[in-house]
Amino acid sequence: MLTLYYSKGTSALAPHILLEEVGADYALKEVPIDTGAQAQPAFQQVNPKGRVPALKAPEGVITENPAILGYIAAVHRDAQMLPETPFDRARAEAFNAYLCATVHVAFAHMARGARWTDDTDAQAALKPKVADNLAECAEVIEKHLLKGPWAMGDRYTYCDPYLFLLPRWMAKAGVEIAPYPRLAAHHAAMQARPATLAALAVHQV
Repeated sequence: MLTLYYSKGTSALAPHILLEEVGADYALKEVPIDTGAQAQPAFQQVNPKGRVPALKAPEGVITENPAILGYIAAVHRDAQMLPETPFDRARAEAFNAYLCATVHVAFAHMARGARWTDDTDAQAALKPKVADNLAECAEVIEKHLLKGPWAMGDRYTYCDPYLFLLPRWMAKAGVEIAPYPRLAAHHAAMQARPATLAALAVHQV
């Protein structure tokens, strides 16, 4: 049994989709960050970083989306969510690392400016740049990373649930998806999958 700690409206949606895709035996534990639950002792014992998602596995707790997604894919080999060759696996890891370390961080500046500065004026000044940064990320993915129809090419992999978050972040920042037709097609294909719909039904806020 795996347990996914999540909060609605967060990037925990990505591993939730993957859990559905691979047919995992899992449970959900909501940690509503709008109430500050991530800072309470109960969750701090799970993840001292106070962030979701976190995945409790039989061996212990895993944090950070690239690691969580990779673990889910690795322990459900029959679902074939991992690329087959070492090079393609490295490409997939690089894709998820870019989504985590660059794209998600760019989006976080819209609502989480306090992570970088205590100056409220500076926090406000960060927000107008979010749309430009997300558009730049979308351009890189559209032209160089998204192989199509899925992130890594013809086969759905553990990268696709994470990529699904980008258009959602873009919409919140006011970035139109129309200039990125391959990304738009990927998003539409994801929305047609039963696993995505099942996870979205839980995460709607």
